[in-house]
Amino acid sequence: MGRDKHLPLTETVYYILLALIEPAHGYLIMQKVEELSGGQVRMAAGTLYGAIENMLKQKFIEPVRSEDSRRKVYAITEKGMEILRLDFARMDHMIKVTKDTLR
Repeated sequence: MGRDKHLPLTETVYYILLALIEPAHGYLIMQKVEELSGGQVRMAAGTLYGAIENMLKQKFIEPVRSEDSRRKVYAITEKGMEILRLDFARMDHMIKVTKDTLR
């Protein structure tokens, strides 16, 4: 079985999907990404919304209802969860192989 055509995910997309395990709006996504990455990934709004647009097209995320009509809220889809798990497994394998090789 070959690798999914969407892999590997970019670091930014990976963290956005991880941040959207719980639904969030744009500013909260940016905050979560920075927190999850330990400050290594910081995004400008344009980068975030470009990534969101692509992930909506790929059906990795979807808009969800929000109490606040001024903010768009997004959540990860089943397809998004699957691609996140696949990329995690890919990176986990790389880490294991690297650890074994460097010993």
